[in-house]
Amino acid sequence: MNARLDYFTNPAVGKALKHFMACGREVKALPLPATTQELVALRVSQINGCAACIDMHTKDAAASGESAVRLNLVVAWREATVFSDAERAALALAEQGTRTADAGSGVDDDTWAYAAKFYDEEQLTALVMLVSFMNAVNRLNIITQQPAGSYEPGQFH
Repeated sequence: MNARLDYFTNPAVGKALKHFMACGREVKALPLPATTQELVALRVSQINGCAACIDMHTKDAAASGESAVRLNLVVAWREATVFSDAERAALALAEQGTRTADAGSGVDDDTWAYAAKFYDEEQLTALVMLVSFMNAVNRLNIITQQPAGSYEPGQFH
């Protein structure tokens, strides 16, 4: 499969993407546990069907020591016993923040309150920014049919 646009050789894409990825680095630096960030990024990408991001986040998480069991169970996190309550709250917020067309109202008050039990305002900001950023990146990759499978851990960091 070949991508519709080559992000690495197209000057117009490169110019804009440079700033977009700088935003991503700032989001990653916000005070949210790295494990939570990878789980959220993976779940958002699973919902959106972004193979390139699923490839990236599973490999980065595994390289950071995340277990295969937890990575495989992100897709069914509600039924899995391997996630903390805080991780569940972040995953619930990520799902509702991603499925806005399905839910109609975005993140409901109960989900927000549950997340607020585990994360302070700065961390909630990080969660909102991460979910929003991942949805944007997913769309960039899906629209241009970016292929998956060749990502090397840490390649874009």
